[in-house]
Amino acid sequence: MGQYYLGIDIGTTSTKSIVFAKDGKIVSKSTKEYPIYSPRKDFKEQEPEEMLAAVILTLKDSMERANIDPENIAFISFSSMMHSIIAVDENGDPLTRCIIWNDNRSAPYAEEYKRNGKGREFYIKTGTPTHSMSPLYKLMWLKDNEPDLYQKAYKFISVKEYIFYKLFHEYVVDYSIASATGMFNIFDLRWDKDILETLRLGEHKLSRLVPTTHIMSNLDPEICAKTGLTKKTRFVVGASDGCLANLGSNAIEPGVAAATIGTSGAVRVVANKPITDEKERCFCYYLSENKYVVGGAINNGGIVYRWFRDEFGEVEKEQAKKRNIDPYELINRRVEDTKPGSEGLLFLPFLTGERAPYWNTNLRGAYIGISDRHSKSHFARALLEGICYDMNDVLDALNELVGDVKCIYANGGFVRSLIWVQMLCNVFNLDVFISDNYESSCIGAIMLGMLAVGEVERLEQCSYLINVSQVLKPMKETKDTYKILYALYKQSIEKLTPILEQLADFQK
Repeated sequence: MGQYYLGIDIGTTSTKSIVFAKDGKIVSKSTKEYPIYSPRKDFKEQEPEEMLAAVILTLKDSMERANIDPENIAFISFSSMMHSIIAVDENGDPLTRCIIWNDNRSAPYAEEYKRNGKGREFYIKTGTPTHSMSPLYKLMWLKDNEPDLYQKAYKFISVKEYIFYKLFHEYVVDYSIASATGMFNIFDLRWDKDILETLRLGEHKLSRLVPTTHIMSNLDPEICAKTGLTKKTRFVVGASDGCLANLGSNAIEPGVAAATIGTSGAVRVVANKPITDEKERCFCYYLSENKYVVGGAINNGGIVYRWFRDEFGEVEKEQAKKRNIDPYELINRRVEDTKPGSEGLLFLPFLTGERAPYWNTNLRGAYIGISDRHSKSHFARALLEGICYDMNDVLDALNELVGDVKCIYANGGFVRSLIWVQMLCNVFNLDVFISDNYESSCIGAIMLGMLAVGEVERLEQCSYLINVSQVLKPMKETKDTYKILYALYKQSIEKLTPILEQLADFQK
């Protein structure tokens, strides 16, 4: 049995390959970035070949950095972003770029299916919300706007399926990635015939469904030569990044949630059966047998803070450059020196529309309650508080749907800002546990791999791989302030949504 595990995370902006020792410590890491292309308004695409090259390069590089032989790798297990779609021909070559989750070209289709009630009917069976991120609506767009290509396509697949085809010459899709397509019935674990009929799409044009613990070997000889791996190396198909982030955060027990803020954000819990929401606020995706991840992802996490830094942080950027520090450090100090609640300044963080819990691409951002007492520091703090309120909106939906969450495991880039994590802790009014491992999706892939190869019988047995470095507790005087302002935040969204939607139309 190999002495090391290798986890791969195919993300939106980069692929990471990480070699772990059996105690969960990182031995080596390799990352390769790739661009997002936007040839037209609302289009977000990536080149499948660039993503495949990133997987091959980081695989090879991580093993070389670790200085290990392929025989010492117990398995390689995959995490991947959700909601991507690629049309390929009979040779497995792309007919389109990889259309990714934040591509909005199909927004009119999602909006129409919301209005006519079919979207709700599909959501209740699939757990995938009615939103332009869903491959279901991307395929509707392709069917109507690229009819020749739609008919010509041999398969419609995700980026993970594309990579596995290039590695093994088989089209397989795990239940987890399938459950984020809008075409997979999470109750009977099959492609949904009614939905495929709506698309006029034969099941033969989709990949073979497999469990997330499915193991593949007999790697393509050319890939063996490029990576140094052998035909005997075991590959675990794995799951989606969001589901694995929960697993890799140790948030798989009842009453425990994972809160992630990176570019975007999410709050998720694990249930022992598929659950869909009558109010359509939350998604439900498959993780492994009797484990389903229920939650909501927000569009507007760290990307909103970056917007503030780039548009209004010129002074901080100049000062940071002179002092050789990160500009965020200086903005964080402004935030820390500002009283919680930002003197009654509210921020709606919907700069890029919103997913959970509203699933409305036409929401827009707003500062509310501006007075002459407010400074740039208030605007910075209100912005971070607004993102926390947005996350709390998702948590409220989860509490109603699956029962009260008792504690939170935090992960993602925001954990590097203790003031921001404490702010979330106060808004949530829950204890927040911070792990010293930022790579939760990769460690989750490793845990799933351990289950697949029989090193553990239950995922809960992998919890020793997670080290909690800090526990934050809510501060009473602050949480009371946030309770008042969060209620006003909710009222603001309710009252302003019609105006924000009209402004979105004007902007278009």
